[in-house]
Amino acid sequence: MPLSLAALADDAAGCTRCPLAATRTNVVFGTGDPDADLLFVGEGPGAQEDEQGLPFVGRSGQLLDRLVHEELGLTRDRVYIANVVKCRPPNNRDPVPEEIAACRPYLESQLELVAPKVVVTLGKFAGQLLLGSKEGITRLRGRSYPYGGAVLVPTVHPAYVLRGGAEPMAQMRADLVRARLALREAGSPLAEAVPAS
Repeated sequence: MPLSLAALADDAAGCTRCPLAATRTNVVFGTGDPDADLLFVGEGPGAQEDEQGLPFVGRSGQLLDRLVHEELGLTRDRVYIANVVKCRPPNNRDPVPEEIAACRPYLESQLELVAPKVVVTLGKFAGQLLLGSKEGITRLRGRSYPYGGAVLVPTVHPAYVLRGGAEPMAQMRADLVRARLALREAGSPLAEAVPAS
């Protein structure tokens, strides 16, 4: 395993393990606190992320930032954000199994190096990958799961919330509250950013 996130990011920057390398502008490795107690895992970069080399900087990212601040009292510099795949799939299509498998070692190393107390997966692909499940996100979400020495909380993807209106918004808010409770149970100081409701 690489000794640091910086070394891992350097390795990922030159990755050619799958065909996505040929169409990317930038590898979107991850961002945030390298010692975060809370780590978010999304699906893959979109157009703005590919341009900037940072995860969740478009409309979905703005919504994620807002909800994390409202429900957890946190800004993105206090958490860590990564994706299942580090390069943008063409036309924002879903990542295919070969691409997910090629990128999986990077995500697993990120999880090991950051060693969060709580992992929140955003959308179907991240939840299924980390839980080893074929269940859809509507069945996976709504509860917490043990994940190594951490707790995993699956929720819907912010892009789905943007398209879906009030119900997905309420689901995501409830799941973020679940993540805050898991942080509190794990003794993380992040849980105290927002008073208990």
